Amino acid sequence: MEAHDSIRASFGLRAQVIALATRVDPGFANRSFTEGYLAQPLIMAHGSALGGHVAGIVTLDFEGLTLDRGQLNPGAYGEGYADRRHPHTYLHEAMVVSSGAFARLGVSLAAGKGFVPFGTDDPMTRPFAAYPVNHHLAQILERYVAIAAVSAGLVMVEGAVFNGDEPVSPGAPPDASRFGDSWAVRATVTPHSVVEVEGSFASVTSPEIATGGGRDQRKWSVGARLAQPRWFLQDALVEWARTDELVGKLKVSEFTSFLAEGSTTLGGTTVSARFENTTRPEEERLLDPFRFSRNPTDLGIIGITRWHIGTVAVSTPLPSRRADIAPFVEVAYAHPSEEVTPSAFVPRDFYGTTSIWSASVGIRLGVGTMVHRMGRYGVAVPNAVRNVMPDHHDH
Repeated sequence: MEAHDSIRASFGLRAQVIALATRVDPGFANRSFTEGYLAQPLIMAHGSALGGHVAGIVTLDFEGLTLDRGQLNPGAYGEGYADRRHPHTYLHEAMVVSSGAFARLGVSLAAGKGFVPFGTDDPMTRPFAAYPVNHHLAQILERYVAIAAVSAGLVMVEGAVFNGDEPVSPGAPPDASRFGDSWAVRATVTPHSVVEVEGSFASVTSPEIATGGGRDQRKWSVGARLAQPRWFLQDALVEWARTDELVGKLKVSEFTSFLAEGSTTLGGTTVSARFENTTRPEEERLLDPFRFSRNPTDLGIIGITRWHIGTVAVSTPLPSRRADIAPFVEVAYAHPSEEVTPSAFVPRDFYGTTSIWSASVGIRLGVGTMVHRMGRYGVAVPNAVRNVMPDHHDH
């Protein structure tokens, strides 16, 4: 809509969901599991006014209702889940952004609950139903955050303060009293109109224990992204991430990740592939072997597992004028091994093997278009790269 040139306003809305069935062999103890889900049920709204100088972003995520047990996802971990992806919070994102120009610089301020300027884009905007193991190494999200960003030509720099605590449940808000105990910076360069390179650092205070006093984290990320729908390789991402865990100033653990993925279209079918090499912490499992304790008195881990995972996804959109409808098949092979020996957690003993296969079939459904790139706000969105919600099924 457009009311007047000086107060131009716009609004975008999108709803989407993935209906899928997944089989993992084995999930643990040589036992296979087959489950069905509604994953990523989202409603996303983006509005702007005053010629785009003021914007609001809201993303609602209903996985707390549809995915409470977690999504089978070998290697995934975080927020009390292991080998399952945890549900995100109902209020996934709610940000207000103000953008403008000062001399030859673009400047913006953003505040609310959302993504910290660290690492790469949210995996839910990428062409795989299964999340990478490195989700908690390569992104920081669902925090109260205040971000200042400056752009000058091909370079964008962001700085932010936020609360370090991870969500404790889908309906629990962050601890507002901890706002400002953590900080992050990210620099992005766009050397070509379809390429961007980012480097970022974050200091996160006690993410796993909301009351504080847990292990702190120092995080690094370097990533390169390609987005060109007219090339054979239409979307690609390469990233390296590292997280050090500290007790006081003493480093007690180190976790690293390398990931590469890309997509192309062959005869109307989108083919995507991903390779990942990531280490993750192991903690004592509960009676439910897919969950581990978040006991504030337990600051130790019982092992570190390295996950090598190769994933291939194939999707073919169906013709529809009013909706995105895309059936897909996704297959992954994972090889877990202990990073250090001796270890109290031995993957072969827990899973019964070091070869884990998983397969998913399903359909992606979406209505509407979002002019919003999840994880970037204001002038931190590279203008030369597609700044719309990626649609991997409509090239």
